[in-house]
Amino acid sequence: MGKIALVFSGQGAQYTGMGQSFYETSPAAKAVFDTLDSIRPDTSTQCFTADKETLSQTATTQPCIFAANYAAAAAVAEAGIQADYLAGFSLGELSALAFGGYLSLEDAFRYVCHRGEEMDKAAKAQAGAMFAVMTKDTEALERLCFTLPGVYPVNYNCPGQTVVSCGAEQADAFAAEAKAAGFRAMKLAVSGGFHSPMMLPAARALSAAYAGLTLAAPRIPVIANSTARAYEGAQQMFLQIHTPVYWQHSIEHLIEQGVTTFIEVGVGKTLTGLIGKISREVTALTVENQEGLQRTLEVLS
Repeated sequence: MGKIALVFSGQGAQYTGMGQSFYETSPAAKAVFDTLDSIRPDTSTQCFTADKETLSQTATTQPCIFAANYAAAAAVAEAGIQADYLAGFSLGELSALAFGGYLSLEDAFRYVCHRGEEMDKAAKAQAGAMFAVMTKDTEALERLCFTLPGVYPVNYNCPGQTVVSCGAEQADAFAAEAKAAGFRAMKLAVSGGFHSPMMLPAARALSAAYAGLTLAAPRIPVIANSTARAYEGAQQMFLQIHTPVYWQHSIEHLIEQGVTTFIEVGVGKTLTGLIGKISREVTALTVENQEGLQRTLEVLS
């Protein structure tokens, strides 16, 4: 059997009730939520009961997704599934770093809470927009972005899908240019131009606040968004805020390392779908609740 990688979703996958199934059935997951509630009260309550509008506020979204992701990973480990590698999409990378042992659960969560506040502040200071662009001609899309001021290709998700960030004032112009070029561009329901220079203020604030941060030797290696290679240092935590996510490249690298099974743990199924588009030769499973965990255990057995 090949190697196993756990992957953690990022902002945008949130929904009411995330993580509740594991809280009610897994002692390991419940312990995670209880620990995080002691740092940020009512985090579990927000995950389980908050409405869509509340969960869509960046300062709330990030700690809640982190909590649900890590709790699901704890339940997976409790069930006896051992990962060889970890990766996370944007915010999900912080869940991976904590679960991999680079940071303690508590320190990672405090950082995520601060990260959400700084990114929310940056988004409010400079309104942004993001588009999922469907085209297999990534180079043509990049050329278009580079001809337009304030427009950046930021998430290389899978063959045929790249996400673009821009200022809110550039959104209409980009949409028109993309259509004229024959691309299908769908505007995303976000308030910021994430993974672009618009997030530099957040990255700088966090880098200054955590200037002395060092990462521990990991239990499980994490593949970094910014390089699609193994994590090398704490500076990558700040770099990934304002630079592209090379998700397709990360998954391809993991496949080269012998990973044949990817398990998306936590919130949603987005990464499972992207992995299926990157390679048809691997198995992609989703564990966002107890039912998904049981199905995964059956497949692995």
